[in-house]
Amino acid sequence: MAIKKLVLVSAISGLLTACGGGDVNISPSNVDNSVDNSTTTTGGSSSNGFCASYTKDAQLYEGTLSGGNCVYERNFVDITNPLTVDVTFPSIGSGKHVFEGSLVVGEAYDSIADLTAAGITEGGDGATITIEAGNTFVFKTSEDYAVINRGSQIIAIGDAENPITFTSYSDAISGTVAFDDVQQWGGMIINGFGVTNKCAYTGDRGAADFAMVGGECNVAAEGKSGSAQTYYGGDNDADSSGHLEYFIVKHTGAEVAPGNELNGIAFGGVGSGTTVNYLQVYSTYDDGIEMFGGSVDVSNFVALYVRDDSFDVDEGYNGTLQNALIIQANDDGQQCIESDGIGSYDSSETTRNADFIARGLNSAATVNNMTCIVSGNQGGTHGDSVGVRIREGHAITINDSIITSALTNNDGLDECLRIDDAETRQAGFVTITNTLLACKKPFKDEAVQIGSVGIEAWFEAADGDNVVERTDGAQTITELSGYYSTGDRGAVTAADDWTEGWTVGVDATWVTP
Repeated sequence: MAIKKLVLVSAISGLLTACGGGDVNISPSNVDNSVDNSTTTTGGSSSNGFCASYTKDAQLYEGTLSGGNCVYERNFVDITNPLTVDVTFPSIGSGKHVFEGSLVVGEAYDSIADLTAAGITEGGDGATITIEAGNTFVFKTSEDYAVINRGSQIIAIGDAENPITFTSYSDAISGTVAFDDVQQWGGMIINGFGVTNKCAYTGDRGAADFAMVGGECNVAAEGKSGSAQTYYGGDNDADSSGHLEYFIVKHTGAEVAPGNELNGIAFGGVGSGTTVNYLQVYSTYDDGIEMFGGSVDVSNFVALYVRDDSFDVDEGYNGTLQNALIIQANDDGQQCIESDGIGSYDSSETTRNADFIARGLNSAATVNNMTCIVSGNQGGTHGDSVGVRIREGHAITINDSIITSALTNNDGLDECLRIDDAETRQAGFVTITNTLLACKKPFKDEAVQIGSVGIEAWFEAADGDNVVERTDGAQTITELSGYYSTGDRGAVTAADDWTEGWTVGVDATWVTP
């Protein structure tokens, strides 16, 4: 098919320049004021129900009311003092829930046998935290983070007027954080019993005889080691770790242990029984969200100012990402999507790799209606930028999407799509339909072949509605007005702006720079 020529307009040039200089809906600012830093008392003292509390072994543990905020000492919860009973964090108006240490829900066990002996099984039999709408959780230092362990759940259901936010002290209390500051605290880790190809299994994934070899799958998760180590993995892709809705994570990525920088949220073996809807990650040092196996679906996802990969896939993840608005800063950001099929991939292990693929143990994510606005920078925090990178036997499907660039400050790089490794380049392995690539260089390596066909010819032949556009200069495409899609491709339209009201740094005024 011949390349379709699209009319170019200049809307996004000013728009993405704003991305590099401040919250995208306002003039450049050196402070992130998206959290209300005032506090008011809207209830009684903690002893009569204002702050969260629980009783364990006949001992009452509760938050302390301080200036309208609820402060939770390390004897309430910390990295080696997890919550092991159900706890509800009530709405406290403009007050915040402030943690002196880390928030850990449920015990961590390094064997399925020990989990079973403790009564912790797939589906959420451990402790559950419930977070009422409008709450802000605050972490004081860069060593602090949040963990939901296997068998435990988080129920955090906000709404468009009252989202739930996890953020740093510098953001929510002192108000000293800049819009793009990162590493203010660690981030979130959610561990489940879903499949990860870092473990060994018999049978085909999803079949009746599918099982863990030796009945065990325990992969060390990100975070601190030793007594603070947590684990994910199992053989239940339908496992539930809870419900996140209208949920925002901000200013993450601190190095909580040597060489261990956390993401916005790491989903380790999280199953499809988990609901994740209306999720934003904002100003993260490492990845926005990373999927280590599992099958959890994510819908209505916003990633802004992510310095590494906004949506990172590995270890056999096979869920769906539906409606994803991903916007990198003008001067930083690596990939909108980095997708790996096989954990600990080795190109020389062709027999093992083929076996994983044949049994459905490789990643096979589906991405529908994504808008990826990539910085196109060279030498950012985590390396050169590219829109989407697919590798290591990932049988990804991408539908109805737009991948384009800021087209400013891009050092001439400005690449939309990269497909690596022999397994991934098999004919019929990767599926892309009704998708637009609009970059100076649509393909990272134009000499690559998919099967026996050149990558551009493959892309155009794969679906009659795929479009390649080689752009030039500080311009965008008629299929975007600001971040709004004007057709059936992309994440969000002006007529149905599901980002409105609850997100940070994204505003409808941004569509008319």
